[in-house]
Amino acid sequence: MGCGSCGNNNGSHSPGCGNNGSCDTGSCNKLNVYNWLTDVVLPEDYTPFNIVEVRFKGSKKLFFKNVNNLELFTGDRVIVDSDVGYDVGKVSLAGELVKLHLKKYGVDENSSEMRTIRSIATDEQLVKYEHYKSIEQKTLEEARTIALQLRLKMKISDIEFQGDGKKVTFYYTSEGRVDFRELIRRYASSFKSRIQMLQVSYREEASRLGGIGTCGRELCCSTWLTDYKVVSMGTAKTQNLSINMLKLSGQCGRLKCCLNYELESYHDALKSFPNEKIKLKTESGLASLRKIDILKGTAWYCYEKSFDWIPVNVERVNEIIALNKEGKTPPTLSDTALGAEVAFKTLEYKDDLLGDTDLTRMDEKNKRSNAPKKNKRNGKTRNTPKLENKTGKKPQGERSDAPRNGNNNRKPNPNRRPQKNNNGPKPENKD
Repeated sequence: MGCGSCGNNNGSHSPGCGNNGSCDTGSCNKLNVYNWLTDVVLPEDYTPFNIVEVRFKGSKKLFFKNVNNLELFTGDRVIVDSDVGYDVGKVSLAGELVKLHLKKYGVDENSSEMRTIRSIATDEQLVKYEHYKSIEQKTLEEARTIALQLRLKMKISDIEFQGDGKKVTFYYTSEGRVDFRELIRRYASSFKSRIQMLQVSYREEASRLGGIGTCGRELCCSTWLTDYKVVSMGTAKTQNLSINMLKLSGQCGRLKCCLNYELESYHDALKSFPNEKIKLKTESGLASLRKIDILKGTAWYCYEKSFDWIPVNVERVNEIIALNKEGKTPPTLSDTALGAEVAFKTLEYKDDLLGDTDLTRMDEKNKRSNAPKKNKRNGKTRNTPKLENKTGKKPQGERSDAPRNGNNNRKPNPNRRPQKNNNGPKPENKD
Protein backbone atom coordinates (compact mmCIF):
# COMPACT_ATOMS: atom_id res chain seq x y z
CA MET A 1 0.00 0.00 0.00
CA GLY A 2 1.41 3.37 -0.95
CA CYS A 3 1.49 6.41 1.26
CA GLY A 4 -1.32 8.88 0.73
CA SER A 5 1.12 11.78 0.67
CA CYS A 6 3.86 10.48 -1.61
CA GLY A 7 2.17 7.52 -3.34
CA ASN A 8 5.32 5.46 -3.09
CA ASN A 9 5.92 2.06 -1.51
CA ASN A 10 9.63 1.37 -1.93
CA GLY A 11 10.39 2.71 1.55
CA SER A 12 13.79 3.84 2.71
CA HIS A 13 13.22 5.69 5.99
CA SER A 14 10.13 3.81 7.17
CA PRO A 15 8.47 0.51 6.17
CA GLY A 16 5.80 0.68 3.51
CA CYS A 17 6.47 4.26 2.48
CA GLY A 18 9.06 6.07 0.38
CA ASN A 19 8.79 9.37 2.21
CA ASN A 20 12.36 10.67 1.78
CA GLY A 21 12.39 11.78 5.42
CA SER A 22 9.16 13.79 5.25
CA CYS A 23 6.95 11.57 7.43
CA ASP A 24 7.33 8.50 9.61
CA THR A 25 4.52 5.98 9.29
CA GLY A 26 4.81 2.62 11.00
CA SER A 27 1.67 2.06 9.02
CA CYS A 28 0.35 4.87 6.84
CA ASN A 29 -1.43 7.67 8.73
CA LYS A 30 -0.22 6.51 12.15
CA LEU A 31 -0.31 9.63 14.38
CA ASN A 32 2.16 11.41 12.15
CA VAL A 33 2.37 14.82 10.56
CA TYR A 34 3.62 15.22 7.00
CA ASN A 35 6.22 17.99 6.84
CA TRP A 36 5.34 19.93 3.72
CA LEU A 37 8.31 22.27 4.22
CA THR A 38 10.95 19.56 3.81
CA ASP A 39 11.53 20.21 0.10
CA VAL A 40 11.42 24.00 0.46
CA VAL A 41 14.82 25.65 -0.17
CA LEU A 42 15.70 27.79 2.86
CA PRO A 43 17.96 30.87 2.90
CA GLU A 44 21.67 30.42 3.62
CA ASP A 45 21.56 32.47 6.83
CA TYR A 46 18.48 30.55 8.14
CA THR A 47 18.83 29.03 11.62
CA PRO A 48 16.69 25.87 12.11
CA PHE A 49 14.16 25.87 14.93
CA ASN A 50 15.81 24.24 17.95
CA ILE A 51 12.72 22.46 19.34
CA VAL A 52 11.82 18.97 18.13
CA GLU A 53 8.71 16.85 18.70
CA VAL A 54 9.61 13.34 19.92
CA ARG A 55 7.21 10.43 20.04
CA PHE A 56 7.32 7.50 22.49
CA LYS A 57 5.23 4.35 22.91
CA GLY A 58 1.57 4.76 21.99
CA SER A 59 0.35 8.29 21.32
CA LYS A 60 2.70 9.96 23.80
CA LYS A 61 4.49 12.99 22.30
CA LEU A 62 6.78 15.51 24.04
CA PHE A 63 8.87 18.49 22.98
CA PHE A 64 12.66 18.67 23.52
CA LYS A 65 15.28 21.32 22.82
CA ASN A 66 18.02 20.54 20.33
CA VAL A 67 20.76 22.41 22.22
CA ASN A 68 23.58 20.55 20.45
CA ASN A 69 22.30 21.61 16.99
CA LEU A 70 22.04 18.03 15.75
CA GLU A 71 20.87 17.45 12.18
CA LEU A 72 17.67 15.53 12.83
CA PHE A 73 15.14 14.05 10.43
CA THR A 74 11.77 12.48 10.93
CA GLY A 75 12.18 8.90 12.17
CA ASP A 76 15.62 9.29 13.82
CA ARG A 77 16.12 7.61 17.20
CA VAL A 78 17.40 10.09 19.79
CA ILE A 79 18.52 9.99 23.43
CA VAL A 80 16.59 12.46 25.61
CA ASP A 81 16.84 13.49 29.25
CA SER A 82 14.61 11.91 31.89
CA ASP A 83 14.06 12.05 35.65
CA VAL A 84 16.34 9.06 36.15
CA GLY A 85 18.86 8.27 33.42
CA TYR A 86 17.82 8.66 29.79
CA ASP A 87 15.06 7.57 27.45
CA VAL A 88 14.90 6.64 23.76
CA GLY A 89 12.37 8.29 21.45
CA LYS A 90 11.65 8.81 17.78
CA VAL A 91 11.60 12.19 16.06
CA SER A 92 8.06 12.76 14.78
CA LEU A 93 8.37 16.37 13.61
CA ALA A 94 11.15 18.91 13.18
CA GLY A 95 11.37 22.36 11.63
CA GLU A 96 9.00 25.29 11.44
CA LEU A 97 5.85 23.19 11.80
CA VAL A 98 6.82 22.52 15.43
CA LYS A 99 5.88 26.13 16.23
CA LEU A 100 2.29 25.42 15.20
CA HIS A 101 2.18 22.33 17.43
CA LEU A 102 3.48 24.33 20.37
CA LYS A 103 0.59 26.74 19.98
CA LYS A 104 -1.87 23.88 19.55
CA TYR A 105 -0.88 22.17 22.81
CA GLY A 106 -0.24 25.43 24.69
CA VAL A 107 3.48 24.86 25.35
CA ASP A 108 5.83 27.79 25.88
CA GLU A 109 8.99 27.45 23.80
CA ASN A 110 10.98 29.41 26.42
CA SER A 111 9.87 27.17 29.29
CA SER A 112 12.67 26.13 31.66
CA GLU A 113 10.99 22.76 32.30
CA MET A 114 11.51 21.60 28.71
CA ARG A 115 14.16 18.86 28.56
CA THR A 116 16.96 18.53 26.02
CA ILE A 117 18.16 16.01 23.45
CA ARG A 118 21.52 14.47 24.28
CA SER A 119 22.50 12.75 21.06
CA ILE A 120 21.44 10.34 18.35
CA ALA A 121 21.01 6.79 19.68
CA THR A 122 23.91 4.38 19.12
CA ASP A 123 23.62 0.70 18.24
CA GLU A 124 24.39 -0.42 21.81
CA GLN A 125 21.70 1.84 23.23
CA LEU A 126 19.18 0.59 20.69
CA VAL A 127 19.95 -3.05 21.55
CA LYS A 128 19.38 -2.32 25.23
CA TYR A 129 16.18 -0.47 24.38
CA GLU A 130 14.82 -3.37 22.30
CA HIS A 131 15.62 -5.80 25.13
CA TYR A 132 13.43 -3.93 27.60
CA LYS A 133 10.70 -3.61 25.02
CA SER A 134 10.71 -7.38 24.51
CA ILE A 135 10.03 -8.11 28.21
CA GLU A 136 7.16 -5.63 28.57
CA GLN A 137 4.44 -8.22 27.91
CA LYS A 138 5.85 -10.66 30.46
CA THR A 139 6.19 -7.87 33.02
CA LEU A 140 2.62 -6.76 32.37
CA GLU A 141 1.24 -10.23 33.12
CA GLU A 142 3.23 -10.45 36.34
CA ALA A 143 2.07 -6.96 37.38
CA ARG A 144 -1.56 -7.89 36.83
CA THR A 145 -1.13 -11.03 38.94
CA ILE A 146 0.25 -9.02 41.86
CA ALA A 147 -2.64 -6.52 41.61
CA LEU A 148 -5.17 -9.36 41.71
CA GLN A 149 -3.49 -10.87 44.77
CA LEU A 150 -3.85 -7.53 46.59
CA ARG A 151 -7.52 -7.32 45.46
CA LEU A 152 -7.22 -3.79 44.14
CA LYS A 153 -10.10 -2.36 42.08
CA MET A 154 -7.97 -1.27 39.15
CA LYS A 155 -7.04 -2.49 35.70
CA ILE A 156 -3.44 -2.27 34.51
CA SER A 157 -3.77 -1.74 30.78
CA ASP A 158 -0.21 -1.07 29.62
CA ILE A 159 3.38 -0.50 30.81
CA GLU A 160 6.35 1.32 29.34
CA PHE A 161 10.01 0.71 30.11
CA GLN A 162 12.41 3.60 29.92
CA GLY A 163 15.22 3.30 27.38
CA ASP A 164 17.84 2.42 30.02
CA GLY A 165 15.47 0.26 32.10
CA LYS A 166 15.78 2.36 35.26
CA LYS A 167 12.11 3.41 35.28
CA VAL A 168 8.84 1.62 34.55
CA THR A 169 5.53 3.45 34.01
CA PHE A 170 2.30 1.55 34.70
CA TYR A 171 -0.87 2.86 33.03
CA TYR A 172 -4.09 1.87 34.80
CA THR A 173 -7.80 2.68 34.81
CA SER A 174 -10.05 2.77 37.85
CA GLU A 175 -13.48 4.06 38.80
CA GLY A 176 -12.29 5.54 42.09
CA ARG A 177 -9.23 6.26 44.18
CA VAL A 178 -6.85 3.34 44.70
CA ASP A 179 -4.37 2.90 47.55
CA PHE A 180 -1.43 1.25 45.75
CA ARG A 181 1.33 1.87 48.32
CA GLU A 182 1.76 -1.83 48.98
CA LEU A 183 1.54 -2.47 45.23
CA ILE A 184 4.49 -0.14 44.54
CA ARG A 185 6.59 -1.94 47.15
CA ARG A 186 5.86 -5.29 45.53
CA TYR A 187 6.63 -3.91 42.06
CA ALA A 188 9.91 -2.32 43.18
CA SER A 189 11.14 -5.56 44.75
CA SER A 190 10.07 -7.65 41.73
CA PHE A 191 11.23 -5.45 38.83
CA LYS A 192 14.22 -3.67 40.45
CA SER A 193 13.30 -0.33 38.87
CA ARG A 194 11.71 2.95 39.78
CA ILE A 195 7.92 2.65 39.62
CA GLN A 196 5.52 5.31 38.35
CA MET A 197 1.75 4.80 38.45
CA LEU A 198 -0.22 6.87 35.91
CA GLN A 199 -4.01 6.82 35.76
CA VAL A 200 -5.50 7.31 32.29
CA SER A 201 -9.04 7.64 30.99
CA TYR A 202 -10.84 4.93 29.07
CA ARG A 203 -10.36 6.78 25.79
CA GLU A 204 -6.61 7.05 26.40
CA GLU A 205 -6.50 3.36 27.24
CA ALA A 206 -8.09 2.48 23.90
CA SER A 207 -5.66 4.84 22.18
CA ARG A 208 -2.65 3.05 23.66
CA LEU A 209 -3.91 -0.49 23.05
CA GLY A 210 -5.39 0.12 19.58
CA GLY A 211 -7.79 -2.16 17.75
CA ILE A 212 -10.33 -2.40 14.92
CA GLY A 213 -13.57 -0.43 15.06
CA THR A 214 -17.03 -1.43 13.85
CA CYS A 215 -16.27 0.35 10.55
CA GLY A 216 -13.51 -2.17 9.84
CA ARG A 217 -10.65 0.32 10.17
CA GLU A 218 -8.17 1.08 12.94
CA LEU A 219 -9.38 3.16 15.84
CA CYS A 220 -9.23 6.90 15.18
CA CYS A 221 -7.73 7.57 18.61
CA SER A 222 -4.82 5.22 17.91
CA THR A 223 -4.10 6.43 14.35
CA TRP A 224 -4.64 10.15 13.83
CA LEU A 225 -6.90 11.62 16.54
CA THR A 226 -4.85 13.54 19.10
CA ASP A 227 -7.49 15.37 21.16
CA TYR A 228 -10.67 13.88 22.65
CA LYS A 229 -13.79 16.04 22.53
CA VAL A 230 -16.86 15.46 24.67
CA VAL A 231 -19.50 13.27 23.02
CA SER A 232 -22.97 13.55 24.56
CA MET A 233 -26.15 11.58 24.05
CA GLY A 234 -27.69 14.67 22.43
CA THR A 235 -25.30 14.13 19.52
CA ALA A 236 -26.95 10.79 18.72
CA LYS A 237 -30.45 12.21 19.15
CA THR A 238 -29.67 15.09 16.78
CA GLN A 239 -28.75 12.59 14.06
CA ASN A 240 -31.92 10.50 14.68
CA LEU A 241 -29.90 7.45 15.71
CA SER A 242 -31.45 4.66 17.74
CA ILE A 243 -30.30 4.82 21.35
CA ASN A 244 -28.53 1.47 21.41
CA MET A 245 -25.38 1.60 23.53
CA LEU A 246 -24.01 -1.57 21.95
CA LYS A 247 -23.85 0.22 18.58
CA LEU A 248 -23.03 3.71 19.79
CA SER A 249 -20.19 2.72 22.14
CA GLY A 250 -16.62 2.13 21.06
CA GLN A 251 -14.03 -0.22 22.50
CA CYS A 252 -13.45 2.19 25.38
CA GLY A 253 -17.05 1.77 26.53
CA ARG A 254 -17.85 5.42 25.83
CA LEU A 255 -19.71 7.05 22.95
CA LYS A 256 -17.83 6.89 19.65
CA CYS A 257 -15.75 9.91 18.72
CA CYS A 258 -16.96 9.68 15.12
CA LEU A 259 -20.43 10.85 16.20
CA ASN A 260 -19.03 14.39 16.24
CA TYR A 261 -17.63 14.28 12.71
CA GLU A 262 -20.87 15.11 10.85
CA LEU A 263 -22.68 16.87 13.68
CA GLU A 264 -22.33 20.34 12.11
CA SER A 265 -23.80 19.10 8.83
CA TYR A 266 -26.84 17.75 10.67
CA HIS A 267 -27.29 21.03 12.54
CA ASP A 268 -27.29 22.93 9.23
CA ALA A 269 -29.75 20.49 7.65
CA LEU A 270 -32.15 20.68 10.61
CA LYS A 271 -32.55 24.42 10.16
CA SER A 272 -34.75 23.82 7.08
CA PHE A 273 -37.12 21.47 8.98
CA PRO A 274 -40.12 22.97 10.83
CA ASN A 275 -40.88 22.64 14.51
CA GLU A 276 -42.54 19.42 15.64
CA LYS A 277 -45.44 21.31 17.24
CA ILE A 278 -46.49 22.98 13.98
CA LYS A 279 -49.44 21.23 12.33
CA LEU A 280 -50.26 21.54 8.64
CA LYS A 281 -53.81 22.57 7.79
CA THR A 282 -55.27 21.14 4.58
CA GLU A 283 -58.75 20.48 3.21
CA SER A 284 -58.31 16.85 4.23
CA GLY A 285 -57.70 17.85 7.85
CA LEU A 286 -54.85 18.65 10.22
CA ALA A 287 -51.61 16.73 9.80
CA SER A 288 -48.95 16.39 12.51
CA LEU A 289 -45.29 15.54 12.13
CA ARG A 290 -44.30 11.94 12.94
CA LYS A 291 -40.80 11.42 11.56
CA ILE A 292 -38.09 13.17 9.56
CA ASP A 293 -35.33 11.92 7.30
CA ILE A 294 -32.54 14.49 7.50
CA LEU A 295 -30.38 13.12 4.71
CA LYS A 296 -33.25 12.77 2.19
CA GLY A 297 -34.96 15.99 3.26
CA THR A 298 -38.30 14.24 3.82
CA ALA A 299 -40.87 14.70 6.59
CA TRP A 300 -43.58 12.13 7.36
CA TYR A 301 -46.99 13.53 8.32
CA CYS A 302 -50.13 11.81 9.50
CA TYR A 303 -53.73 13.05 9.46
CA GLU A 304 -55.84 12.96 12.57
CA LYS A 305 -57.78 9.71 13.06
CA SER A 306 -55.58 8.04 10.43
CA PHE A 307 -52.70 5.58 10.59
CA ASP A 308 -51.09 6.33 7.21
CA TRP A 309 -47.82 8.26 7.18
CA ILE A 310 -47.44 10.46 4.12
CA PRO A 311 -43.92 11.47 2.97
CA VAL A 312 -43.64 15.15 2.08
CA ASN A 313 -40.63 17.06 0.83
CA VAL A 314 -39.34 19.66 3.28
CA GLU A 315 -39.71 22.38 0.64
CA ARG A 316 -43.40 21.49 0.25
CA VAL A 317 -43.80 21.56 4.04
CA ASN A 318 -42.40 25.09 4.29
CA GLU A 319 -44.66 26.10 1.42
CA ILE A 320 -47.77 24.82 3.22
CA ILE A 321 -46.72 26.58 6.44
CA ALA A 322 -46.40 29.85 4.51
CA LEU A 323 -49.87 29.33 2.98
CA ASN A 324 -51.40 28.65 6.40
CA LYS A 325 -49.94 31.87 7.75
CA GLU A 326 -51.63 33.73 4.88
CA GLY A 327 -54.93 32.08 5.74
CA LYS A 328 -54.92 29.74 2.72
CA THR A 329 -55.57 26.01 2.86
CA PRO A 330 -54.09 23.69 0.22
CA PRO A 331 -56.18 20.69 -0.87
CA THR A 332 -53.60 18.04 0.15
CA LEU A 333 -50.13 17.72 1.59
CA SER A 334 -48.60 16.65 -1.70
CA ASP A 335 -49.21 17.94 -5.20
CA THR A 336 -51.58 15.07 -6.06
CA ALA A 337 -55.35 15.29 -6.33
CA LEU A 338 -57.58 15.33 -3.29
CA GLY A 339 -57.81 11.91 -1.63
CA ALA A 340 -55.11 10.39 -3.82
CA GLU A 341 -52.20 10.52 -1.36
CA VAL A 342 -51.30 7.11 0.01
CA ALA A 343 -48.31 6.40 2.22
CA PHE A 344 -48.08 2.65 1.80
CA LYS A 345 -49.49 0.46 -0.98
CA THR A 346 -51.21 -2.71 0.21
CA LEU A 347 -50.81 -5.96 -1.68
CA GLU A 348 -53.99 -7.32 -3.27
CA TYR A 349 -54.83 -11.00 -3.02
CA LYS A 350 -54.90 -12.87 -6.31
CA ASP A 351 -56.30 -16.36 -6.88
CA ASP A 352 -53.53 -17.37 -9.25
CA LEU A 353 -50.90 -16.98 -6.53
CA LEU A 354 -52.13 -20.00 -4.57
CA GLY A 355 -53.85 -21.82 -7.42
CA ASP A 356 -56.79 -24.05 -6.50
CA THR A 357 -55.91 -24.28 -2.82
CA ASP A 358 -58.34 -22.96 -0.25
CA LEU A 359 -57.31 -20.79 2.72
CA THR A 360 -59.77 -22.64 5.00
CA ARG A 361 -58.18 -26.04 4.48
CA MET A 362 -56.32 -25.80 7.78
CA ASP A 363 -59.57 -25.18 9.68
CA GLU A 364 -61.05 -28.47 8.48
CA LYS A 365 -57.88 -30.27 9.45
CA ASN A 366 -58.08 -28.90 12.98
CA LYS A 367 -61.71 -30.01 13.29
CA ARG A 368 -60.73 -33.55 12.34
CA SER A 369 -57.90 -33.65 14.85
CA ASN A 370 -60.19 -32.43 17.67
CA ALA A 371 -62.85 -35.11 16.99
CA PRO A 372 -63.09 -37.94 19.63
CA LYS A 373 -61.15 -41.05 18.66
CA LYS A 374 -62.81 -44.51 18.75
CA ASN A 375 -61.45 -47.59 20.45
CA LYS A 376 -60.47 -50.24 17.92
CA ARG A 377 -61.44 -53.20 20.18
CA ASN A 378 -65.04 -52.45 21.17
CA GLY A 379 -65.81 -49.55 18.81
CA LYS A 380 -66.45 -47.16 21.71
CA THR A 381 -65.01 -43.72 22.12
CA ARG A 382 -62.29 -43.06 24.64
CA ASN A 383 -64.02 -40.04 26.11
CA THR A 384 -66.19 -42.04 28.58
CA PRO A 385 -67.95 -40.06 31.30
CA LYS A 386 -66.62 -40.37 34.84
CA LEU A 387 -68.70 -42.19 37.47
CA GLU A 388 -70.62 -40.00 39.88
CA ASN A 389 -72.63 -40.89 42.98
CA LYS A 390 -76.22 -39.96 43.64
CA THR A 391 -75.28 -36.63 45.16
CA GLY A 392 -73.59 -35.63 41.91
CA LYS A 393 -70.13 -35.60 43.48
CA LYS A 394 -67.12 -37.58 42.41
CA PRO A 395 -66.48 -40.78 44.41
CA GLN A 396 -63.82 -40.39 47.05
CA GLY A 397 -61.58 -42.95 48.69
CA GLU A 398 -61.38 -45.26 45.67
CA ARG A 399 -59.21 -48.33 46.38
CA SER A 400 -56.11 -48.80 44.28
CA ASP A 401 -56.79 -52.57 43.97
CA ALA A 402 -60.36 -52.14 42.75
CA PRO A 403 -61.18 -53.54 39.28
CA ARG A 404 -60.77 -50.93 36.59
CA ASN A 405 -63.38 -52.27 34.12
CA GLY A 406 -65.95 -53.51 36.63
CA ASN A 407 -64.88 -57.19 36.34
CA ASN A 408 -64.72 -58.92 39.79
CA ASN A 409 -63.12 -62.11 38.42
CA ARG A 410 -59.66 -60.71 38.91
CA LYS A 411 -56.87 -63.24 39.37
CA PRO A 412 -54.74 -62.79 42.47
CA ASN A 413 -51.12 -61.79 42.00
CA PRO A 414 -48.86 -64.43 43.59
CA ASN A 415 -45.96 -61.96 43.86
CA ARG A 416 -47.98 -59.47 45.86
CA ARG A 417 -47.10 -59.21 49.55
CA PRO A 418 -49.94 -59.53 52.09
CA GLN A 419 -50.85 -56.33 53.90
CA LYS A 420 -50.36 -56.21 57.64
CA ASN A 421 -53.38 -55.61 59.83
CA ASN A 422 -52.44 -53.27 62.62
CA ASN A 423 -55.94 -53.41 64.18
CA GLY A 424 -55.70 -57.10 65.22
CA PRO A 425 -54.53 -58.46 68.59
CA LYS A 426 -50.80 -58.31 69.24
CA PRO A 427 -49.00 -61.59 70.02
CA GLU A 428 -48.09 -62.13 73.66
CA ASN A 429 -44.52 -62.34 74.80
CA LYS A 430 -43.94 -65.81 76.29
CA ASP A 431 -40.73 -64.76 77.99
